[in-house]
Amino acid sequence: MSKAVVISVRRTEPRALSVRSAIAAGAVAQAVVLLALWSSVGLGAFAVLAGATCGLVTDALLLRATRRPGNSLGPADLVTLLRASLVAGVLALCLDGTSATATLVGLSTTALLLDAVDGWIARRTNTASALGARFDMEVDAFLILVLSLRVAQHLAPWVLLIGLARYLFVAAWLPAPWLRRPVPPRYWSKTVAAIQGIVLTVACSGLLPVRLVEAALVVALLLLAESFGRDVVYLWRHDRAPAPASTPRRIARWGFTIVGGLLLWVALLMPDRLERFDAAAFLRIPIEGLVVTALAIALPATGRRIVAITAGACLGVLLLLRLLDIGFNETVDRPFNPVFDWGSLRPAVGVVRDAIGSGWTRVVVALLVVVVVAVPVAAGAAMLRLTALAARHRRGTAQGVTVLAVAWCAAAAVGAPLASGTAARAVYAEGRAVDSAISDQQRFADALAGRDPMRDVPADRLLTGLRGKDVLLVFVESYGRVAVQDTAFSKGVDAVLAAGNRTLHDAGFASRSAFLTSPTFGGISWLAHSTMQSGLWIDNQQRYDQLVRSDRYTLSDAFRRAGWRTVADIPSNFHDWPQGRTFYHYAHVYDRRNVGYRGPRFGYAAVPDQYTLAAFGQRELQPGNRRPLFAEIDLDSSHTPWAPLPPMLDWAHVGDGSVYDGLPERGPSAADVWQSARRVQTFYGKSVEYSMSALTSYVANSADPNLVVVLLGDHQPAKIVSGSRSGHDVPISIVARDPAVLRRLDGWGWDEGLLPRPDAPVWPMDAFRNRFLDAFA
Repeated sequence: MSKAVVISVRRTEPRALSVRSAIAAGAVAQAVVLLALWSSVGLGAFAVLAGATCGLVTDALLLRATRRPGNSLGPADLVTLLRASLVAGVLALCLDGTSATATLVGLSTTALLLDAVDGWIARRTNTASALGARFDMEVDAFLILVLSLRVAQHLAPWVLLIGLARYLFVAAWLPAPWLRRPVPPRYWSKTVAAIQGIVLTVACSGLLPVRLVEAALVVALLLLAESFGRDVVYLWRHDRAPAPASTPRRIARWGFTIVGGLLLWVALLMPDRLERFDAAAFLRIPIEGLVVTALAIALPATGRRIVAITAGACLGVLLLLRLLDIGFNETVDRPFNPVFDWGSLRPAVGVVRDAIGSGWTRVVVALLVVVVVAVPVAAGAAMLRLTALAARHRRGTAQGVTVLAVAWCAAAAVGAPLASGTAARAVYAEGRAVDSAISDQQRFADALAGRDPMRDVPADRLLTGLRGKDVLLVFVESYGRVAVQDTAFSKGVDAVLAAGNRTLHDAGFASRSAFLTSPTFGGISWLAHSTMQSGLWIDNQQRYDQLVRSDRYTLSDAFRRAGWRTVADIPSNFHDWPQGRTFYHYAHVYDRRNVGYRGPRFGYAAVPDQYTLAAFGQRELQPGNRRPLFAEIDLDSSHTPWAPLPPMLDWAHVGDGSVYDGLPERGPSAADVWQSARRVQTFYGKSVEYSMSALTSYVANSADPNLVVVLLGDHQPAKIVSGSRSGHDVPISIVARDPAVLRRLDGWGWDEGLLPRPDAPVWPMDAFRNRFLDAFA
C-alpha cells in the first residue's frame, strides 16, 4: 500500500512541475510583451501596471484551477496562455490611450489567429479538456471586452454591451442559478465569438468608413444576442433546476444576499443631499421595509413574488432618483424634477467631456446606462431573494418585524430619528414634483398669454435715452456673488475689479453696480439669459421650452423695433441655434464655426474670452456708416471645469487665435485641478479674474465713443465653490462713457464702480427688462 502511494506521488510530481513551468513561461511572455510595448510605443506606468496585473491575475486563476483533481495543462493551453499575454498588451494599449493603432490591431489579430491554432492543437494531440475550453473562452471574452472598451471610446458607447455580454450572463447566475448548467457545445457559438473579435479589431483599425463599421457592430451585437438567447432558451426548456451547490456557490449566494440587502437598505434610507450623509442617516428603522417584510410572510408564494419584484424595482428607481437629486442639489441647488430635467443631462455630459475627453465620456455614459438598467433589476432580484428567505423562516421573521414595529412606533411617538419614513416621503416628494410641473405648465402658459405693457410702447418712444449707442449685454459665465464677497478667492477678483475701475476711469468710462437674483444656480445658463430678456421667471427647462415657442417681447425685440441691428455671439456653440432667429429675432448669430478662431479649446471654452471680444469688435463695432448695435455676448472662459485657462495677451497679438496653440497643455488640466475643492475654488477665482480683465481691458481700449455695456453673471458657481448657503445673487454693472446714460440710473440706488457693496440693491432678474426699458424710454 505504501509502495502504491510512492508510485502515485512520482507520477504526480512531474505534471505539477510542468504546470508551474508553463505558468512561469506565460509570465515571462507577458513581461516581454509589456516591455516591448513600453520601449516601442512609450506606454505609461499606469498602463504597464494594468497589463502586468491582468497577466498576474490570469496566472493565479489558472494555477488555482490546475490544483483541482483532473485538471492539467496541455500544449493547446500553452498557446492560450500566449494569447492571454497578448490580450494583456492590448489592455495596456487601450488604457494608455496611445495612438499606436497599428500595434494594437497587430496584437489583437495575432490573438485571434492563435485562437484557431490552440483548438487545432488540442484536437491533433487529443488533449482537449474542460479546463482548456473554459480558459480559451475566458480569454476570448476578455479580449472582446477590452476591444469594445477601445471602440466605445471612439465610436459609440453602446458597443460596450458586446464586451459586457459574457459578464452580464455570468452575473445572471446569482438570481437564476439554473443558468449555471452547461449547454451542449455548438460550433456556432465559437463562430459568433470570432466574429465579435474580428469586427471589433476592424473597428479599432479605422480602415473602413464609420457607417459601415457601425452597421457591422450592430450585426455583431445581434448575433451575440441570438447566441446567448439560444443558450438561455435551451436551459429554460431542458432543466431549470439549480446547479448542485458547492462552497464557492454558497458563498456567492450569501454574498448576493448580503449585497442585495445593503442595496435595499441604502435605497430605503438614502438622503437627497450630501450634507445629510452620515452614519446616523442609515442607522434607522425603515417602516417601508417592515411593511414589505410583513406582506412577504402573509401572502402566498405568487403574491409574495409580485410584491417583492414590484417593491424592489421601485426602490431601485427611487435610488436612482435620489442620486440625481444629490447631483442636482450639488450643482444647481435644487432637486431633480422627473418631468422636465431630463434635457439638462445632456449639457452635463458636455461638461464631463471637456474634463476627461470624448472617448472616456462615451465609456462613462455607457456604464451609466448599464447602471440605470441594472439597479432596478438588481433591487428587484434582491427583494425577491430576501422575501423568500423571510418566508422560509416565517416565525422568526414575524417576531423580528413585531419587535422592530413596536420600536418604530415608540420612536415616532417621541420624535426620535430612529423611526424612518424616508422612502415614503421620497415617493411623495417625487409625486408632488410631477404634479407641480404639470400645474406650472398651465400657470406659465397663462402668464405668456397675459398682457405685456412693454409690447404696446410705440417704436419712436422706445430706448430714446440710448439712441446712437452700441449696447452690449455681456453674460460672464458663473460670475456670482461669491466671486466678489467673503471668500478666499474673492480678494483676487476684487483686486481685478478695482484695477478695472481705474482703467475704465482713465479711458473716460464710469459704471454703476448692484445684484440680481438669478433663476438658476451652478449651470443651465440659458434660463438666466431668457429671464433677463423676457422679464419672466424662467427657472426650469419646461418654462424655457414654452417661452421660446411663444412671441414674448424681449430686450432684443425692443432694440430691433427701435432701429438697432441685433446680433448674438455664442462662442462655445458648435451647432445651429434656431431660437436665436425664431424667438430672439437676431439678425446674425456668431458661434464657434464662424468667428474665425484657429486656436485650441481651453476646457469647456471653445474660444478664449479675449479672442471673442477682439473678433466681435472687428466684425461689428468698426467705425463707419452703420446702424447702432445691440448684441448679447457670452463669455465662457469662466465656465466649469475652470481649467485650463488662457493667459491675457497683447490685443495686437490675438490674431486668428493660433497664438494659443500649445498653451492649454502648459497649464494645469481639469483633472489636475479637480483633485481638491480648494484647487477648484482657486481656479474658479482665476477664471473670473481672466474674464473680467479681458472685458474691462477691451472696453477701455475701445475706439467706440458710444459704447454702453451691461455686464452680469448668469448664475453662481456649483456648490463645490459656492458652498451650501450662498444664494442665487449675481453682480450686474452698467458701464458707459456718456454721463447722461448713467444719470438715468440715479433713482436705482446702485453703487458706483464695478464692485457692488454687500448691501447693494438686489433685484429679481426678471424685473430688469421693464426697469431698463422704463429708464431709457
